[in-house]
Amino acid sequence: MTAILFIEQMLNGLGYGLMLFLLAAGLTLVFGIMDVMNLAHGSLFMGGAYVAATVHTASGSFVMAVASAVLLVVVLAVLLEWLLVRHLYGRDHLSQVLATFGVILVADDVAKMIWGPAPVMASAPQALSGAVELMPGLPYPAYRLVILAAGVLVALGLYALVNHTRMGMLVRAGASNRAMAEFMGVRVDRVFSLVFLLGAALAALAGALMGPLTAVQVGMGEEILIPSLVVLVIGGIGSVRGAFVAAMLVGLVDTIGRAFVPMALRGVLPPTLVSDLGPLIAGLATYALMAVVLAVKPTGLFPARG
Repeated sequence: MTAILFIEQMLNGLGYGLMLFLLAAGLTLVFGIMDVMNLAHGSLFMGGAYVAATVHTASGSFVMAVASAVLLVVVLAVLLEWLLVRHLYGRDHLSQVLATFGVILVADDVAKMIWGPAPVMASAPQALSGAVELMPGLPYPAYRLVILAAGVLVALGLYALVNHTRMGMLVRAGASNRAMAEFMGVRVDRVFSLVFLLGAALAALAGALMGPLTAVQVGMGEEILIPSLVVLVIGGIGSVRGAFVAAMLVGLVDTIGRAFVPMALRGVLPPTLVSDLGPLIAGLATYALMAVVLAVKPTGLFPARG
């Protein structure tokens, strides 16, 4: 293993971690602040990927594709929050899980009806199809660098929103003591609706950006939802900072399990077995990380209500 390969894989891990952060940040805001377990969050991610791929193919503009994906998914989230989610406020988590799992089944069937069961091919914008030489001997895809930059900018923007704006103050007040906030004149229901829509926008953005790097297909939301829940647990429910740190850790651990551990096993195991072990080892390493963190800090790394 060369230093160039190590740096390249670490950048891939950071990119994957930042996309997990976009999804997990919405999850942790909705669950940590609104106390609603929204399993349909992955379906919003899938919707963003499908819409962006379709608009990009039709218009040729990737910026328009991402903007359309975020806008349409937010509109769908408005309907979802109005028709279902607001009726789950204050209900037990089992009711929330069952209701939002039903949304997953409906969303998957709707995607099959519109786009068919076969994967939809999404492409990166032509201007970002090349590579940027970060250092001698290390060309890195320009599109992946854009994903890294987008993830960092969103993380900084979320931190500023939650901790240094009036909106963030109202969100924290409603989460800490809803009754008192309402007595002080805060429309907590409207604040929670905005939080839900913000989470939906982040999920759509993650789906639109991840589309060119992965297969846009039915069920992709459920696949990424599981590691996002792991990020939520490791970071601490309701903590944006915790979601960011946990997403970076999970992204790097997943990359190490997929890229480096199989390299070490090739000398002692058959190649076909090694290729199958990569994803398995990555998954086990991620869950082992979660187990270690929970053993040391049962509420996560940065619990919002610690």
